[in-house]
Amino acid sequence: MNKPVAESNLQVLDARSREIFRRIVETYLKDGEPVGSRSLSRLLPSSLSPATIRNVMSDLEHLGLVYAPHVSAGRLPTQAGLRFFVDAFMELGDLSEEERRIIEAQVKASGSGATLEHMLTEASQMLSGLSRGAGLVLAAKNEAALKHIEFIQLEPTRALAVLVSQSGDVENRLIDIPAGTTVSQLQEASNFLNAHIRGRTLAEAKIEIARRKDETKAALDGLSQSLVEKGLAVWAGAESGLPARLIVRGRANLLENVTAQTDLELIRHLFEDLETQEGLLQLLDLAEAGSGVRIFIGSENKLFSLSGSSLVVAPYRDKDSRVVGALGVIGPTRLNYARIVPMVDYTAQIVSRLLR
Repeated sequence: MNKPVAESNLQVLDARSREIFRRIVETYLKDGEPVGSRSLSRLLPSSLSPATIRNVMSDLEHLGLVYAPHVSAGRLPTQAGLRFFVDAFMELGDLSEEERRIIEAQVKASGSGATLEHMLTEASQMLSGLSRGAGLVLAAKNEAALKHIEFIQLEPTRALAVLVSQSGDVENRLIDIPAGTTVSQLQEASNFLNAHIRGRTLAEAKIEIARRKDETKAALDGLSQSLVEKGLAVWAGAESGLPARLIVRGRANLLENVTAQTDLELIRHLFEDLETQEGLLQLLDLAEAGSGVRIFIGSENKLFSLSGSSLVVAPYRDKDSRVVGALGVIGPTRLNYARIVPMVDYTAQIVSRLLR
């Protein structure tokens, strides 16, 4: 259905063809519906006949920029057409002062005295609310030097693991513990970890504890040994072997106005991709490969290619200007790119500023 679009072909479009193409895409982004020649003749400022418009639409289809979803329908932009529109026609909107104030206030409020993950979760929730897509934040594994770890029993089989870095960041995780675990066993595990992790990153701490396996066995009973291993495994996706964690909010937004079975199937694929979280580092690679915000449409976005979704993503950086994560919006190809790009860009700037 989509033919390769050669650069030379794009250059031969005259002003009339470009205007008709632009109207087709803008109607699709607004309504999600194909637009026909009669509708276009009413939208266009010049008095072009439906027959003339149909000829232009046929040329655009031959170039691979638009297609007809079924016989006698109007035209929709192809993936290549959307990419061409984004690159050649789209005028980025600017955030209003009110939107900037909302973004900054919400991210700052969540970051004040809260954990890093809470701040990122709030950023994801906020992006979802403002974009009506799904807000997505990738937090890379925390490689900060550690200061302290503590286990606090909440229920007979649940405990809170609290990790404090030397930079003052605090992260909390709920962990399952065997029934019958005593407060003294939790304290014993905390004491052993604190004697060996201070000043080390999580990765270094895991290596050190593994190196001291015999010493650990001699110093602790079996249950406390298990707690030591669990305590090092619950951060940054380490428990599942993932090098990063994904925070997604607003998935329900993706189901709004979805009626066709094929669209529901695409959304199901997307949800499965988000659940499995495979290939998360691809997001960081995508964000880090270019400066600022990047837009991936349909199959250009290999991480969620099955769902045909679009992704608008930007990196955020730590105090040393290293990329430590990415945030953005994922949704159907009908995303309001002109509005979402500056929104994602500004949110990434605020998060980076707070991390410094």
